[in-house]
Amino acid sequence: GTTITISSNHWIMAWTGLEINTLAILPLISKSHHPRSIEAATKYFLTQAAASALVLFSSMTNAWFTGQWDITQLSHPTSSLILTSAIAMKLGLAPFHFWFPEVLQGSPLSTGLILSTIMKLPPIALLYMTSSSLNPTLLTTLAILSVAIGGWMGLNQTQIRKILAFSSISHLGWMTIIIIYNPKLTLLNFYLYIMMTAAVFLTLNSIKVLKLSTLMTAWTKVPALNAMLLLTLLSLAGLPPLTGFLPKWLIIQELTKQGMIPAATLISLLSLLSLFFYLRLAYCTTITLPPHTTNHMKQWHTGKSTHTLIAILTTMSVILLPISPMILTII
Repeated sequence: GTTITISSNHWIMAWTGLEINTLAILPLISKSHHPRSIEAATKYFLTQAAASALVLFSSMTNAWFTGQWDITQLSHPTSSLILTSAIAMKLGLAPFHFWFPEVLQGSPLSTGLILSTIMKLPPIALLYMTSSSLNPTLLTTLAILSVAIGGWMGLNQTQIRKILAFSSISHLGWMTIIIIYNPKLTLLNFYLYIMMTAAVFLTLNSIKVLKLSTLMTAWTKVPALNAMLLLTLLSLAGLPPLTGFLPKWLIIQELTKQGMIPAATLISLLSLLSLFFYLRLAYCTTITLPPHTTNHMKQWHTGKSTHTLIAILTTMSVILLPISPMILTII
């Protein structure tokens, strides 16, 4: 589904790819047969179906007025407004974000990883292809709102999956604000976000942690993984010596060049909110509370299969900043 959407030129093919994606992920969300996961699958299906219908409506409106079915020829203003709303719904951008934390909370961590990374690729690709004809004011508003809501609503969460959902909403805000001015920066931000989020999800899956309270006792299982999780979280927060700082730095620089200094200042200040909950998560990984004397806390042995992948992703999440001059020459 992802490949069809990314490689298509025609709106109908792009819509088909999005539908295949939606139908393919539903069994993965609801595989545990728990009422919470069934609820998550239902919410996901309804929002994605509505967004897909809007994509189809937008492309048909554009074709009606201009006679063009080509994705890059989205020239009608009403069509571009409808499409922006549809893509925002698909991605979980504020104010269409309500479904995403709920769906992520009702899904297993492995499915949450797919939802947060690969499932975002087709909508981002559609935004990338139509970026020249989208409304800058609307996109900037959606982006600032997403960074604000992603920061505010993540502050009082204790469930790690919900925290990661709001983190995702905040990161998507950064990607959206720059897509009109420099689409390659959006892709760079997205690739680095996928890398860091994958490292976090795989680590949490290895140490079997879903809540902040269990994160504090997770050091007994694999202490090295806790240390890696700490570094990856700080990188996601965008702290300077780490890889996560690179996209934020480049985006702020590009916004300043475009004369959008108020927007750059606002989005930077709002990202401090999400920095707070990343630091709280990082602090919880460093706390070494003694485990309770129950059997399930004494899992000293965990599956080693993903540890190498986690180590590679964490290393890249931490030390890619020095190669930024090379990335800048590519961009």
